Amino acid sequence: MEEKLNDQMLIRRGKLEKIAALGFEPYGGKYECTHHSEDIHANAATLEASEEHVKVAGRIMIIRGHGKTAFCTLRDEKGDIQLYFRKDTVSENEWNLFKLVDMGDILGVEGTVFTTHTGETTIRVLHFTMLSKSLRPLPEKWHGLTDKEQRYRQRYLDLIANP
Repeated sequence: MEEKLNDQMLIRRGKLEKIAALGFEPYGGKYECTHHSEDIHANAATLEASEEHVKVAGRIMIIRGHGKTAFCTLRDEKGDIQLYFRKDTVSENEWNLFKLVDMGDILGVEGTVFTTHTGETTIRVLHFTMLSKSLRPLPEKWHGLTDKEQRYRQRYLDLIANP
């Protein structure tokens, strides 16, 4: 039986080809993390003062682009952490890769910790890599999985959408 692809799935497959054309492996290998989001939140002041580089990997849950900058929410196994991307802090090739990132993609990021004006602990991304490109969209943010039977049958999807 052939799978029917909607517009969003076709766009994501096109982005997959563009990622490969940029020279990145869309399904990267092993990534060594030094911290988890929970550790970064707990030791934010120390990490910010020492300007220690942290390496975190997780799924992109939210993307908010602002021209040459962007904020993202990355969810790892311990919780969520905000990421801050700037065009002038990552390489040109990485910025072109970032423009192809969708919600649901799994990234490995390296950067320094800082606190925003609103008091949010954030990682200023200096380098990142694509670990896995998501070819299917995540459930809608506000309604999520409302069908109880679908939540049981597609438990993997429920675990992605609801922490």
